Amino acid sequence: MLSSLTQRSAPAVANAYRAYRTIERRPCRQIMVGTVPVGGDAPISVQTMTNTPTTDVAGTLAQINAAAEAGADIVRVSCPDQDSTAALREICAASPVPIVADIHFHYRRAIEAAAAGAACLRINPGNIGRADRVREVISAARDHGCSMRIGVNAGSLEKHLLEKYAEPCPEALVESALEHARILQDNDFHEFKISVKASDVFLAVAAYQQLADAIDCPLHIGITEAGGLRSGTVKSAIGLGGLLWAGIGDTVRVSLSADPAEEVRVAYEMLKSLGLRRRGVTVISCPSCARQQFDVISTVQTIEERLEHIDIPMTVSIIGCVVNGPGEARETDIGLTGGGRGTHQIYVSGMADHRLTDGDIVEHVVGLVEARAAAIRSGEIEA
Repeated sequence: MLSSLTQRSAPAVANAYRAYRTIERRPCRQIMVGTVPVGGDAPISVQTMTNTPTTDVAGTLAQINAAAEAGADIVRVSCPDQDSTAALREICAASPVPIVADIHFHYRRAIEAAAAGAACLRINPGNIGRADRVREVISAARDHGCSMRIGVNAGSLEKHLLEKYAEPCPEALVESALEHARILQDNDFHEFKISVKASDVFLAVAAYQQLADAIDCPLHIGITEAGGLRSGTVKSAIGLGGLLWAGIGDTVRVSLSADPAEEVRVAYEMLKSLGLRRRGVTVISCPSCARQQFDVISTVQTIEERLEHIDIPMTVSIIGCVVNGPGEARETDIGLTGGGRGTHQIYVSGMADHRLTDGDIVEHVVGLVEARAAAIRSGEIEA
């Protein structure tokens, strides 16, 4: 007896596959972080945070520019003291992307940051203090067109919640978030998003799942203090990947002990792998084996580095032999399949185009990609 799949027509199977790959994002209202929409039907935005002293204006702007070149939509800058908020004015004026001011305790830093041009204030309303101080911060945000992020963290939960729940748990993080949201809502301020971060993947994911059902504001997702580049990437991919696949998350930050631009690149790889955003070159490559006809690993590493400057969405397949090479190439914009005696097959737009014999693979592929990117920019061909 034929299975239900084999009994269906090819178009029906293809349509079912496309539906399977479609992620339905959680509906929520939209806010603005400067010129960047967050939530609603807006693309999931990518964030990072500078790690330079904010008073080092040149160094901070250099990091912001590098992050923006990597694709960051929003960058957060810490404002722990008055000197930092004073420097923030120059930083905001020169930044190519909206700036979020990270406010920890003192309510005046939030007011100063809003006046300095911050697009968003990352705050914990409960740490600001009296109700009149909260109202002053809200008034400053409203006057200067700032949105806010309520940033709840498992490592700094309020004392009364720790006493109630004994330890950080999803219910405690969500309760904290909703308490703080209520403060803003009671003052008729609704331009806010929320994060409930934890370094424990299970805790963070469960908290976000509960919060997604409890409120309609945009969610900023992240696994905080995830670790170094390799371990933090894996940890973040597991936690954030699951949330994104479930349609949860409107803006994302991958927290790594690494260069902020690396956080941006990792975030985009997650989003690209789920079909949620497309930016830059996606390289599809084999792990290599005894059949390889060239050094796949070093070739791919160099090609990825050389193509970091390309922001136009494009797919490139680099396969070491003819077993899977032609099939992968049919699905990519530029493809290379390794062949014997130094002769490799080049594919363009999924079709066999020409052979490369004893040539420099890296230079040849990079040249093809750059030429295609230029043709797309000029309108000669479609992306």
